[in-house]
Amino acid sequence: MRDPVNNISPLDGRYGSKVEDLRVYFSESALMKYRVMVEVEWFIFLCNDLKLKGTKKWQPTELQELRGIYEYFDAVCANRVKAIEKVTNHDVKAIEYFIRENLKESAFEPYLEFIHFGCTSEDINNLAYGLMLKGALKNVVVPVLTGLAEKIHELSLRYADVAMLARTHGQPASPTTLGKELINFLVRLEGQTVALSGIGVLGKMNGAVGNYNAHLVAYPEVKWLEASKKFIQALGLEVTMYTTQIEPHDFYAEIFDAMRRINTIIIGMDRDVWTYISMGYFKQKLKKGEVGSSTMPHKVNPIDFENSEGNLGVANALLSHFSEKLPLSRLQRDLTDSTVIRNIGSAIGYSILAYKNCIQGLGKLELNKAVIKADLDNNWELMAEPIQTVLRKYKVKGAYEKLKELTRGKKISKAIIGRFISSLQIPEAEKKRLKDLTPSKYIGLASSLVAGYKPLYSRNK
Repeated sequence: MRDPVNNISPLDGRYGSKVEDLRVYFSESALMKYRVMVEVEWFIFLCNDLKLKGTKKWQPTELQELRGIYEYFDAVCANRVKAIEKVTNHDVKAIEYFIRENLKESAFEPYLEFIHFGCTSEDINNLAYGLMLKGALKNVVVPVLTGLAEKIHELSLRYADVAMLARTHGQPASPTTLGKELINFLVRLEGQTVALSGIGVLGKMNGAVGNYNAHLVAYPEVKWLEASKKFIQALGLEVTMYTTQIEPHDFYAEIFDAMRRINTIIIGMDRDVWTYISMGYFKQKLKKGEVGSSTMPHKVNPIDFENSEGNLGVANALLSHFSEKLPLSRLQRDLTDSTVIRNIGSAIGYSILAYKNCIQGLGKLELNKAVIKADLDNNWELMAEPIQTVLRKYKVKGAYEKLKELTRGKKISKAIIGRFISSLQIPEAEKKRLKDLTPSKYIGLASSLVAGYKPLYSRNK
């Protein structure tokens, strides 16, 4: 067995344990297993559902035996398929021969010609990949994203009332709360996760160029359009009726574009949290024995967010290529999609790795209230906005310009703001209200916005 330190991809080596759940969907063995599943189920469908002339209806014990070929598919089986492929030099034909081999000298042997009947390799492949992708999205990707959403929501509620200096263009701006800034990402993340979950996974089962040519010649009495639709839907996929030799892959582009949007949202959060850490708004929990720098002993680096951002960049580069490439095929078929589609697991693997690192990073954060408060207390010029807005309410001419002259490009103290308010020709009650206002209190409805959001993950529980 190859030592993991000799793996080429970090997904199989350094980060292997973090993407372990994806192996049942995107390893080469998994692809073989799903191919076997499609071939076996098609064989069963031809015999038991369509009852084609020359076939036999299989009984429950026989069906159990047939399905056992893929249900118990293991490393030994996968290596046998690889051995057959060395002879055939064709991966899908190797699957067909593997199934035939398993059914020799049995009640199934007289009917082995109905294994892979009427199929082009792409009939098997597109359904196998569709099942793999659907399973991975449902059972791995969406649950991990839900875990990330739960963590963001937890922090949003915890910090809902923590006033924080906002920055637009990198400069001090109207205060917000830390919880509100985090929940902004949560709302976007959940919206795109719902969009991702709603994209149908499609498949086709219609022969060499999509016209059921061979099917119709062999069995002209069979309603093949209805038959293929019934078979694909029984697998849990949606149907593409109009194709060349390959399923057009437009739904892949939809899925990968949705994932890219999700990943871009998380990159934005990674960068913002990284910045908050660099500003001292957050400290990070220490772990005994950890080293932050090989030469600077004091360092506690935001490595989880850096790792997340970097891996999401790799994932998005792959996902972008998939979206651009997979819907393109010369005439009725070329093989460029075949080699590209094998890398789907890598793109999803880098995404999952990034999501988990982001969750891990969020779990290490410790709020530094003193730094956040000091930042607000050092920026009283922020009070220019509420003061000039109240002046507008009372139709004070040149309200904006007055505050611009007082504050633009200047450091303003509480005392200066107080004297300015005292000089205003507005009701005393308004003066008092403005004097009572501080940068920490000037947060609008930020806290209410956090409290008012009911996350989608909790709605589905």
